[in-house]
Amino acid sequence: MTATLDRPAGPVSVVAPDPVVRWLAVLALALGGFGIGTTEFVAMGLLPDIASGLGVSEPTAGHVISAYAMGVVVGAPLIAAVTARMPRRRLLLGLMTVFTVGNLASMLAPSYESLIAARFLAGLPHGAFFGVAAMVAAHLMGPRNRAKAVAHVMSGLTIATVLGVPMASWLGQTLGWRAAFGLVVGVGVITVTALWFWLPFQLRFMPSTSPMTELGALRRVQVWLALVVGMIGFGGMFAVYTYIATTMTDVAGLSRALVPLALMVFGLGMVVGNLVGGRLADHSVIRALYLSMGALGAALAAFSVASHNPWAALVLLFAIGAAGSAVAPALQTRLMDVAHDAQTLAASLNHSALNVGNATGALVGGLVIAAGLGYTAPAAAGALLALAGVAVLTVSVLLQRRSSRAGTPHS
Repeated sequence: MTATLDRPAGPVSVVAPDPVVRWLAVLALALGGFGIGTTEFVAMGLLPDIASGLGVSEPTAGHVISAYAMGVVVGAPLIAAVTARMPRRRLLLGLMTVFTVGNLASMLAPSYESLIAARFLAGLPHGAFFGVAAMVAAHLMGPRNRAKAVAHVMSGLTIATVLGVPMASWLGQTLGWRAAFGLVVGVGVITVTALWFWLPFQLRFMPSTSPMTELGALRRVQVWLALVVGMIGFGGMFAVYTYIATTMTDVAGLSRALVPLALMVFGLGMVVGNLVGGRLADHSVIRALYLSMGALGAALAAFSVASHNPWAALVLLFAIGAAGSAVAPALQTRLMDVAHDAQTLAASLNHSALNVGNATGALVGGLVIAAGLGYTAPAAAGALLALAGVAVLTVSVLLQRRSSRAGTPHS
């Protein structure tokens, strides 16, 4: 079944045969993911500090998070299309430079309005960086290790949830919220330096496209179906994660002092799931998507029932993080396959889709809580979102099979 559905869109050449060169390049890309993951999530834990520091209410300060997410959604397709002809090495250096400048502006922002603008700027390179980094890593590691290469790049983001976010949060609470963004600026400078020295110059031989070619991905039904899988299915994880602090204290009975432990357990699950998901996707992208999204739905459903016990809640929280994170490398690889010659835009849009999933999950979780269904209801709603993602994936597979039998292009 998956032999034709999982076939790469084209040959992937290895330009850096030296294993040390390859792994240093992937490490530099993962460092960028670590910085991006840290800045994306740390503001959630520092909202009270940001609000009091800038003299605004906490709900108003929450727009800082929305501004970053909006930057991701807008920046991914725009940058991928406009920079289609730019050499990949130069583009990655430029994206990480803009990211670093955006976080420096966040650290120095004198007002609420300027912080909103700075967070939007910092979010612009997010999707494009991960999209281009995924393609570069797959190019360097070869066709048999494409998804594993993508997972290693994404591991920077997942490790950030375990190390970067707690470290930045501690700095923000101890030295003020600006110190958290200062840490991210430091990571950005280190990443730019690592990319300069470790990313092979031979990347200039990677095939380039054109803005119109990249935008052509938006005409492909399979690209849109893959994006919808991420927008809906991935939202299930964030339906729980957004409200996890109150769920773990009020439902599971965990003390507030142990909530950081719960977040760390979730982050560890993301690290493990990302790496396992990459390995599964190298064997079969479609099977990996079914397994990871099915496991996510099952873990969410179990959490809605068993989260009254703190130990069961922690185990299932790890499972939700692992299953949700395993979706990302498989979905990234699927998009690269179905986009054909517009892979940069499609790979970048993956992160726009996942951010939409983040917002969708938070919205759905908030609605069921507001309806008086309690803090276990977001997990039940998240399980339905995961099931809906599986349904969309099934539609995608059936359409591609029918297209293959008819001998028509996989649009």
